[in-house]
Amino acid sequence: MQNETKKTWFITGASKGLGLSLVRQLLAKGQNVAATSRSLAQLTDAVGTAANFLPLEANLGDDASVKTAVDAAHKHFGRIDVLINNAGYGIGGSFEELTDAEIRAAFDVNVFGTINTIRHTLPYMRAQQSGHIINISSIAGFSAALGWAPYAATKFAITGLTEVLAEDVKPFGIKAILVAPGAFRTSFLTDDSLRLPETPIADYEEIRAVHQRYRNMDGQQAGDPEKAAEVMIAAVFDPNPPVH
Repeated sequence: MQNETKKTWFITGASKGLGLSLVRQLLAKGQNVAATSRSLAQLTDAVGTAANFLPLEANLGDDASVKTAVDAAHKHFGRIDVLINNAGYGIGGSFEELTDAEIRAAFDVNVFGTINTIRHTLPYMRAQQSGHIINISSIAGFSAALGWAPYAATKFAITGLTEVLAEDVKPFGIKAILVAPGAFRTSFLTDDSLRLPETPIADYEEIRAVHQRYRNMDGQQAGDPEKAAEVMIAAVFDPNPPVH
């Protein structure tokens, strides 16, 4: 019988920020962790090696790449108990300043990456008749702000799909949880995690000012990612975790 205190976790976007905090805390607790990143080298450099850690390289916008990673994790550990869809990045600007390709790329990672991991993890969880799926949305997923319409669109999508997913999978003993962080001290506001218009339009002065205020916050946000990770881990061991 599965030890209820030791679970196998599959975490996306694990080489930095909240994902990295989750991986480190879980490994310290002796949990099994499979984690993905766009760069395997960056992930292993950040985390190191451990017998209970499986680093995986995955392109979340590529359904076949996601399936390969999920199947590898299940083959390695024999089960997947918790899926945490943490990967994503910010995209700001007006719609006329951003190209179709830029906006679709954000949806590929922030929305379809989440959908892809859920699609390929659910068969394993359904067979187990147990599991947790945690999707990281954002404060922008329920209270959107000036200058962030494309990002808010991706996060409202995550909010909506998680709320319905929670009902869809309830009969199988699977719980879906939506996490909507505000400002946390992660790499979210760095060039590596934030896309802004390459050809800004001068008329959008207010949007430029908002973006600059956010960039000035980098590293000074009120939220502690280590505490956020603790709360998320605790939710999995709560017999009745909230959907929100």
